[in-house]
Amino acid sequence: MRPGELKTLVRLMLPMMGTQLCIMGMGFVDTAMSGHYSSVDLAGVALGGVVLWPLFMLFAGVLMAVTPIVAQHDGANEPHLSGPVVQQALLLAAILGIVLASAVTQAHRLFGLFEIDPEAVDVARRYLQGAAWGLPAVLLYVTIRYAFEGLGHTTIPLVIASIALVVNAILNYLLIYGVGGLPELGGEGCGWATALTMWFELALVLPFLSRPWLRRIRLREGFRGFDLRETYRIISIGLPIGLTHLLEMMVFSVISLLVGALGVVAIAANSVAGNLNWFTFVFPMALGSAASIRVGNYVGAGDYAGARAVAKLAIQLALGYAVLASLILLIGRNLLPLIYTQDQAVVVLTAQVLIVVAAYQLFDCLQAAIIGALRGYKDTQFPMWLSISAYWLVALPVGYVLGRGIAGFDLGLPGFFAGLGAGLLVVALVAAWRLNRVSRSEVMIKQLSEY
Repeated sequence: MRPGELKTLVRLMLPMMGTQLCIMGMGFVDTAMSGHYSSVDLAGVALGGVVLWPLFMLFAGVLMAVTPIVAQHDGANEPHLSGPVVQQALLLAAILGIVLASAVTQAHRLFGLFEIDPEAVDVARRYLQGAAWGLPAVLLYVTIRYAFEGLGHTTIPLVIASIALVVNAILNYLLIYGVGGLPELGGEGCGWATALTMWFELALVLPFLSRPWLRRIRLREGFRGFDLRETYRIISIGLPIGLTHLLEMMVFSVISLLVGALGVVAIAANSVAGNLNWFTFVFPMALGSAASIRVGNYVGAGDYAGARAVAKLAIQLALGYAVLASLILLIGRNLLPLIYTQDQAVVVLTAQVLIVVAAYQLFDCLQAAIIGALRGYKDTQFPMWLSISAYWLVALPVGYVLGRGIAGFDLGLPGFFAGLGAGLLVVALVAAWRLNRVSRSEVMIKQLSEY
């Protein structure tokens, strides 16, 4: 291991963890505050989120290409080459923001295809119409954030996310309940609070564009207008990332729909176990992002041995964390669900599911770290096809067979999570093979770097 590499990786990773926890916190605040207002508004906000956040992850994933591109230029000591990339990414973000806003304002039409409570649909429609106004701003913000992260500055997004969490909670309270003469909007108020918070994040990040370490990429110099070649480069790297995020979230949505047939207790336990699983995933997700940056730095510098060493270190950290997370889930499986509910039936079922979640922590943490490292090599298309195959052709069918009592198996909710574990095992093993192949091949590394 290179001297100081562990410290560098952790320095990048910890702020990213904090940023993700703050983003999760905003979702929790939306759910909790709309739920306290009324069950209909809670259902409407949740329904709107089913449309809003997967689509957001698709578009934001496209722009995530900025991080490895900037990291490789930074590693090559050619930061001035990053300026044109970020310029085109910002222009693309503005276009995608308008497209995304237009799409979510029409999403309520899809709800008519399902038998959903009309009142909840109305709340979801108004929630999405409010949130749509902030989408161009937040895509511009995340583009700048990805550039910061590519340059190794991960603390600024954490500070902004922390402030935004507080602002979002205050705006929710004011707009949901109509405090201080403001209109009482209920769940719709969550949408407008989300939009205002998105613009607030963009406003907070703009002053940092004048920082000396950012000026060296020449972001504000020589804007050449729309560059089709550079835009295609960004999309070719980022679209697989966005599609991977979208299709992964869709699998979880489909599983949630299938679990609905198992009854109210299963629905509640699925929600609680899924939430706890997401919390355990924050560490490896941040670790993968940090590994992406450092691998990109070394690849840009032509130090392929250094890139391989970083990937190995990330895998070791993921393994160590996986053991710790598994132990916490196993030991606390009867206590952790009490954070969410006092219903004993839900607690018992969730505890059973957490045994399965603990069992596949090793695969989940490994695949996150490995795919993050592959992203540093700009290898994004192979992980996309791998994730699609593993989740849709392995996790979903296996979970359905085990969970719905087909072919003699009837594990119920734990069966669906066992299916996820099977999919994650496939992703971890094949991704490890791919990383080993890429990291040892100078030819492949150079081919991927040409994107």
